Amino acid sequence: MVRDDSCIFCRISAGAAPCAKVHEDADTLTFLDIFPVAPGHTLIITKEHFTDIFAATPAALEAVARRASATALAIRAAMHPEGLGVFQLNGAAAGQTVFHYHMHLIPRRDGEAFVLHGRERADDEQLAILATRVAAALET
Repeated sequence: MVRDDSCIFCRISAGAAPCAKVHEDADTLTFLDIFPVAPGHTLIITKEHFTDIFAATPAALEAVARRASATALAIRAAMHPEGLGVFQLNGAAAGQTVFHYHMHLIPRRDGEAFVLHGRERADDEQLAILATRVAAALET
């Protein structure tokens, strides 16, 4: 499995950096964004390092898509958002800030400003609580 030690998502996947984990399987890791756009803003990453969709294998893309489907249902059950944004950015020009293939699932409410990246770091305790709620919803 290819990893990049300079990549924060590779370090998180390897257990060398913390995260508010929601789910983990052989191919993906799902956790809450520490700079959330909204409570419950969730990231799904490949465990193997791919910089973007152009570098990712079809199998890696499929693994993230499968996990996104299950996680979206869990976010809906746990958070009751009015909508859910599903985003995947490729390259700096498209807004990608961490160059490791990943997908954003962002719970949305009517009237909220549309943004893709949060500016304030979330509280670790609140992240842990939300991660536990979404993870529990995955089990049902």
